[in-house]
Amino acid sequence: MAAVTVRNLPEETHRALKLRAARNGRSTEAEIRVILEEAVRPKERIKIGSQLAAFAQQYEGLELETNRDQAPMEPAEFE
Repeated sequence: MAAVTVRNLPEETHRALKLRAARNGRSTEAEIRVILEEAVRPKERIKIGSQLAAFAQQYEGLELETNRDQAPMEPAEFE
């Protein structure tokens, strides 16, 4: 896991972080992690399956013919 060092953080900001962490029952470090996660991660991640389903719905469904090989899989051989 990566580590980040923040230099020249104003004392007032550090105190505010400590207070916020205490109010939320976390360490200052844990509070900073939460703040960073909320800042850079989207609230709802769009997953590829959901995106494909939405695309199909837009066109009132798609008819796909799939032909799967029903033969049992063979183990890979490495030489």
